[in-house]
Amino acid sequence: MRKRNAVRGAAALSLVAALLLPASSAAGTATAQVAAAAAVKVMPLGDSITGSPGCWRAKLWTRLQSNGYTNVDFVGTLGDPGCGVSYDGNNEGHGGYLATNIANQNQLPGWLAATQPDVVMMHLGTNDVWNNLSPSTILAAYGKLVDQMRASNPAMRILVAKILPMNPSGCSDCAQRVINLNNAIPGWAGGKSTSASPITVVDQWSGFSTGSNTTDGVHPNDSGNVKISDRWYPALTPLLTSGGSGPGSSGLLEGFESGSNGWGAGGASGGPWQVSEWAAQGSYSLKADVALGSGQSYSLSKVATQNLASGSTLRATVRAATWGTLGSGLTAKIYVKSGSGYTWYDGGVATITTGTGGTTLSLSLSGVAARSDVREIGVQFFAAANSSGTTSIYLDNVTVA
Repeated sequence: MRKRNAVRGAAALSLVAALLLPASSAAGTATAQVAAAAAVKVMPLGDSITGSPGCWRAKLWTRLQSNGYTNVDFVGTLGDPGCGVSYDGNNEGHGGYLATNIANQNQLPGWLAATQPDVVMMHLGTNDVWNNLSPSTILAAYGKLVDQMRASNPAMRILVAKILPMNPSGCSDCAQRVINLNNAIPGWAGGKSTSASPITVVDQWSGFSTGSNTTDGVHPNDSGNVKISDRWYPALTPLLTSGGSGPGSSGLLEGFESGSNGWGAGGASGGPWQVSEWAAQGSYSLKADVALGSGQSYSLSKVATQNLASGSTLRATVRAATWGTLGSGLTAKIYVKSGSGYTWYDGGVATITTGTGGTTLSLSLSGVAARSDVREIGVQFFAAANSSGTTSIYLDNVTVA
């Protein structure tokens, strides 16, 4: 693997330099090496869509770098196949490979041992579908691969794609087979995800056209690569630590990819539920139905002790449904309760949109006492005095940065 050889060479040069430098300089060199080693290792895992040439990886890498996510290392035993730009091209995209074969032949453990990823981005199953393997057979292979990932790293964070649509010549049934597999992935992921090693489902299928976004009904063209990169980006960035002038360290507290996960709804007429009809990241959000009217308020919240001491800003994306008479609009504010006294802090009220982009609420944590002992995180919603009827509220992408 090209990068591993380069790292070995660099390590040898650093050792020589450390022996020649004064103790203080050597200590500084060691500190720099530790910082470099802290880069988040991301393994793009898949078939030819990922690796031959898989130029969506180049677009994703470039976007990450330009937005300040510089402390990321794409890893894999395969090198850059050439996409016309300079980027970190290491990957595990093996052309023609089936997920079932990778699992049954135990190929993944060797790749994991060689690269030690923190995050795996997996788009696998296209060749299995092409070979008319059932969703249950493919998902069983997914499960074995996830077990192998967790054996390598118990805290592995895993992004699993709903695979791209396909319409190759000679396979008129492939399009429906893909739909059947994709429909089964969220339920599988919900049952397999854990708090220590969460699985996020990334919808690569929706909005992708085999006619205009592929070269042959299967493999993406340039416009397809843009779409693939755009879908991975919001799912991957909460798992990364950015450097330089970027947005700062970032972590996804909740994306509702595996269910409601202990979040409750106060003042709601129904819910909360995990739904796929809208999402700010991943494929799911939390939804509750509410009655509108003067003086009505509601909350979506989770009561659990969490340590937010390393973050400076808490954010969440919310949205209101388009139905009901919203009047002058719903408003909302993000809040925490911290310490044994459940002291309240909030980010102030903002009017929320019904648009698909949602509204991002934020709370500066700099003034929050006992940030290492936050007892509740939530969003409080308020109906307008001139509102009436019923509507729904949504929450997603709760992050600390």
